[in-house]
Amino acid sequence: MSLKNSVGLIASRPSGTSYDYMRELHSSPYQRLMIAEINKFYSTDLILMDATAGFSHGGPDKGTLIKPGLLLASSDRVAIDAVGVALLRFYGTTPEVMNGRIFEQEQIVHAANIGVGIDSAEKIELVPLDESSQKAADSIRKVLDEQG
Repeated sequence: MSLKNSVGLIASRPSGTSYDYMRELHSSPYQRLMIAEINKFYSTDLILMDATAGFSHGGPDKGTLIKPGLLLASSDRVAIDAVGVALLRFYGTTPEVMNGRIFEQEQIVHAANIGVGIDSAEKIELVPLDESSQKAADSIRKVLDEQG
């Protein structure tokens, strides 16, 4: 989610070369590791994730629509992606996202290992702004505690 957004920073074909880096990335068995590594080379102050609605299966323009009704914010790309995975798991999603511990997801663990962000669910603090957000935060926290 947040980590994958960084792919847009990479030029498909930098000027003066015909090599297609996007083709390499998208066809590589190491794609998730490569995406994590892109994030190593710049810092962020704030990440906003629109979780008002999205797809738990399919996407980017059709699939199983979910409507969490949330806007997530963090200064840590790994933390916000871990919360995004927890949210997807709460609603039910693909086997690749549902299986294993959240901080054992290949992209998340590699990003944490190379210093892009936190390395465990215990380090995530959820700060809801109202009562309905508190209910969502409690549900997300439960997933993080059980599956982080």
